[in-house]
Amino acid sequence: MSSLAATVQNIFDEPGCAKNGSKSEAERRNGCTKQLQPGSAAGGCAFDGAKVALQPFTDVAHLVHGPIACEGNSWDNRGAVSSGSDLWRTAFTTDLSETDIVFGGEKRLCKAIKEIIDKYDPSAIFVYQTCIPAMIGDDINAVCKAASRRFLKPVIPINSPGFVGSKNLGNKLAGEALLDYVIGTREPDYTTPYDINLIGEYNLSGELWQVKPLLDELGVRILCCISGDGKYREVASSHRARASMLVCSKSMINVARKMEQRYGIPFFEGSFYGIQDSSESLRQIARLLVERGAPTDLLGRTEALIAREEAWAWGAIEPYKPRFEGKKALLMTGGVKSWSVVAALQEAGLEVVGTSVKKSTKEDKERIKELMGHDAHMIENMTPREMYEMLKGAKADIMLSGGKSQFVALKAAVPWLDINQERCHAYMGYVGMVKLVEEIDKSLSSPMWKQLRRPAPWEALAKAMEQMQSPATALADPALAEKSRRARKICMCNRVDLGTIEDAIYAHRLRSVEAVREHTNAVGGCCQRRIEEILVSEPSAMRQAAE
Repeated sequence: MSSLAATVQNIFDEPGCAKNGSKSEAERRNGCTKQLQPGSAAGGCAFDGAKVALQPFTDVAHLVHGPIACEGNSWDNRGAVSSGSDLWRTAFTTDLSETDIVFGGEKRLCKAIKEIIDKYDPSAIFVYQTCIPAMIGDDINAVCKAASRRFLKPVIPINSPGFVGSKNLGNKLAGEALLDYVIGTREPDYTTPYDINLIGEYNLSGELWQVKPLLDELGVRILCCISGDGKYREVASSHRARASMLVCSKSMINVARKMEQRYGIPFFEGSFYGIQDSSESLRQIARLLVERGAPTDLLGRTEALIAREEAWAWGAIEPYKPRFEGKKALLMTGGVKSWSVVAALQEAGLEVVGTSVKKSTKEDKERIKELMGHDAHMIENMTPREMYEMLKGAKADIMLSGGKSQFVALKAAVPWLDINQERCHAYMGYVGMVKLVEEIDKSLSSPMWKQLRRPAPWEALAKAMEQMQSPATALADPALAEKSRRARKICMCNRVDLGTIEDAIYAHRLRSVEAVREHTNAVGGCCQRRIEEILVSEPSAMRQAAE
């Protein structure tokens, strides 16, 4: 565990981290040592962060060393998709039992690795350390090293037990494992002046495929995507790329910075959400590649492609802008989406009343201020009650968030759109921007919301009855008040109203409950006491009305 502690300390001293850069030298030496409070890992522990960061590598077997619940809770919680092998969607776990905890689980781990190689022959195996084997002292580094020699297959240890920290720390621990054991271990079959890496891109719902055709048209080759739709051999040879684009700095900035330090690969942080951001990212890619030796005509071809795609995208979303006029959106997400999706929503003609910055870096917040102004409503933490009151108070017409917040919006009867990692639609690039606008319009214009906001039929009837029974109504229209009084049901079974009972009593001169039941539909047991009260009262006004 000493090596893990050193790795965590090294991550906390990351020079590329804006939060770390704002600290004093003494504070940087201490690192981010604040312990998680109970419930703080509700958004995911370090193991969960490492698993979601690496699982999109498609030809790798992902083996979780720990109890079966760790694999069960982390499986398929990121909606990445693959164009090739589906091995990554197969769940592997050592399923540690009480006996393994007592005697150690290293033999069980070695047996599981052999079984996976015999049955599936993957390109590599990623072994994830979880809390329990880490606490009992299982040395997965030694097991993986021995297995690699024995089976002549890369077996990579991912030291990320959940108790060391948050999901974001797990993302970075996964990146450290790639840097230590994978990146630079193979050479690509060939290289070109147009090779790039995409770092922190997970191909959610196939978003990468909305951008790849544009890069293909320019001749730009994605040498490796870490990790959406990625292959082991691609990440192993990714050190030969000419430039890198960092999509999510919150999760993988250590990978981008250390690849620049070790292999001289320059990088920039960009976004493919929204029209202008997509164009700027393409320009940045072209500029970096030309600086690294690509032909200069790439710049001109990039501008021509941008002009064509922008003209199409602006034309496609123009009909929606009048429909969005005056509409307000609340964005409850984080990281790169806290500012990149803001730009996309503004391009669509929506006003963004607030955006969550709980998982955002200092640079992310500066970009938000550039887009929304210095008085931008940046939400560090909003409780469900506060969110509900904001939506119910008509301060936002639609909320874009993850699945955890959807029930708040539904309870407030406000349109909601999934923008997080579980989403079903891809919103990247020019095509994705048009799709985002279409989905927002579908949600805003759905007739369902208007119906949900109406009072329920029984609530409307109760309100009308209450109004008719009020003293003001009785004074204004006595006939209406009398009609309302006679329409009331006499008991909980709601089978017969007061007027029917009164008419039967005075028409047939009834004096017993049994006689009333013979002439009416009041046959329930709950009606008896109410009928007795009516028979005893016999108000003169009712007698006169019957006569």
